[in-house]
Amino acid sequence: MPPKDPELIALRKELEDLIAKCQQDQKSKQDKTIEEISNGMADVPKCKLVTKKMLKGHINKVNSVHYSGDNRHAVSGSLDGKLIIWDTWTGNKVQVIPLRSAWVMSVAFAPTGNFVACGGMDNMCTVYDLNNRDSNGGAKMVRELLGYEGFLSSCRFVDDKTLITGSGDMKLCMWDLEVGKRTNEVEAAHCGDVVSLSLSSDQNTFVTGSVDKTCKLWDLRELKCKQVFFGHEADVNSVCFHNSGYGFATASEDKSARLYDIRSDQQIAMYKPPNSTSGFTSCGLSVSGRFLLAGSDDNSIHVWDTMKVQHNGTLNGHENRVTSLSVSPNGMSVVTSSWDMNVRVWV
Repeated sequence: MPPKDPELIALRKELEDLIAKCQQDQKSKQDKTIEEISNGMADVPKCKLVTKKMLKGHINKVNSVHYSGDNRHAVSGSLDGKLIIWDTWTGNKVQVIPLRSAWVMSVAFAPTGNFVACGGMDNMCTVYDLNNRDSNGGAKMVRELLGYEGFLSSCRFVDDKTLITGSGDMKLCMWDLEVGKRTNEVEAAHCGDVVSLSLSSDQNTFVTGSVDKTCKLWDLRELKCKQVFFGHEADVNSVCFHNSGYGFATASEDKSARLYDIRSDQQIAMYKPPNSTSGFTSCGLSVSGRFLLAGSDDNSIHVWDTMKVQHNGTLNGHENRVTSLSVSPNGMSVVTSSWDMNVRVWV
């Protein structure tokens, strides 16, 4: 162990005191809690989602899954070195895309359904055109986006021409896919790996989560940070924008999920599971925003009533850690992936 630097300890203490002061100031401005305001509301019915389709095809851990904009197709990425495009209505594979690197950590489906992107420990983002074939009959690789000094942890399409990525070298990058060039980047977007990102419905802003325990709100047009949100006590593994565009949910290694309000610039609710033994890997909100779902290390998906801050139930079925969760754009179904090598569609 290196010797402890007293100057560094003093600076850390100063930073922690500043964060605590900000949180106290925020609390002093908070006139009511979300539970108090929602007291008169009726309880929501129990969330009765069941596994409608079990998508089998991967032969190693599935690390990421994402819905297309058509509410029907989904893409999953696994450590077996394959991307699979699924028809979630029938449970059939539409396409299997072999990858050059097996270390996939993130996948993204373009809202139009024309492209998928993936990346991971190969330190790059690869984009495939699902409407064109290469010489082997697979989806044609159209872009390899290079220049990362760390693993690619998250990627999302703004449209068919624009992609945003977050990576382990603390960078945020925006890419023009037509020319394959970086149009904008933020060198030190966070003080640690950028783990997750989520776009707002109006596509003017997006939010990121990081291992530095913070979330940040960014202006998509300028790629500038607008707000920083504190509260979590460990890595923020997942972020999900509320459909209204006024808030977002998070899931963390600190065994909690939280809801942040952008207008009041602070956390407004914290959601804990009944057991409190495992961290959360992923999260998603229903279209109305009333249900929050979070995938967990305990093999289940926890569901909460966001307004009443009550645990609503768990979705059980996976036999290993739930790694990723994606709610369909119309809110009718949820797709989850797991280290048990399966992908499940919940309806």
